[in-house]
Amino acid sequence: MRIVFMGTPEFAVPSLEALIRNGYEIAGVFTQPDRPKGRGNKLAASPVKEAAVKAGIPVYQPERIRKDGIDSLKALKPDLCVTAAFGQILSQEVLDIPPMGNINVHASLLPRHRGAAPIAHMIMEGDSEAGVTTMMMDAGIDTGDILLQEKTAIGETETCGELTARLSTIGADLLLRTLKQMAEGTLKRIPQDHSRMTYDPMLRKEMGVIDFRKEARLVRGQINGLNPWPCASVLFDGQRIKLLRAAAAEESGIPGTMLYADPKKGLAIACGTGSVRILELQAPGGKPMRAEDYLRGHAIPAGADLNEETV
Repeated sequence: MRIVFMGTPEFAVPSLEALIRNGYEIAGVFTQPDRPKGRGNKLAASPVKEAAVKAGIPVYQPERIRKDGIDSLKALKPDLCVTAAFGQILSQEVLDIPPMGNINVHASLLPRHRGAAPIAHMIMEGDSEAGVTTMMMDAGIDTGDILLQEKTAIGETETCGELTARLSTIGADLLLRTLKQMAEGTLKRIPQDHSRMTYDPMLRKEMGVIDFRKEARLVRGQINGLNPWPCASVLFDGQRIKLLRAAAAEESGIPGTMLYADPKKGLAIACGTGSVRILELQAPGGKPMRAEDYLRGHAIPAGADLNEETV
């Protein structure tokens, strides 16, 4: 079985490495073009490209595979394509190239959380459960038949970055099980119930502005779900402080006011219902740190108003 793998971020790397480790023939890897990164805006390869180069696998980086990657894909003559967070929409012409079809490793329990940023959104929406789905791709966005699914609980203070890392390894294992069942002829296809679908758009910087009138469960989800990017934040004393990890608390008060800020007790902010306790934060130019450690050198008065205009 000749496989062409398509993926870009760190989430996709365990799936690619699992295929390599288990002896599958990887004819080539498609990934996004190198992009500017960091303060110097130097071009950087995607994590998938780095893994493919390390394994000696040919890499292709079309700006749009449906326009300038068709010939390269056809020349590789894949039996099957596997995608994981590739970041490009595949046209029907692309989908028709591999005779065995196209399997996608998607980081949600479809049909919920289709789209570009499922992991962040499931945390932001307060879901208690996450998971990975392998599916047969069609021309829609995450609308194809479900193959296998694996569930996992979301930790109360788990961030998007942490959950992404866990789901990436779950997805790799699920992909291997999917291919095994495909080879054995036991793999079943389950059409999605489209009436239950939800769609998650790409993350934007403005999502980091917190509306503390929301219930604490959702504020906590916003803080944890937007870590590592774009990060929720508050404006205090002329500085924008990133809030990196939070837990729900029971104290109450006027939404957006600091209930307490003590090096021993910690830091809590009132919400529409309940409050959130900030566990980790980051000041401008500083490193991520525990809230208690930050408060040892930076006084924040109880009652401080952290509200700002919402968007």
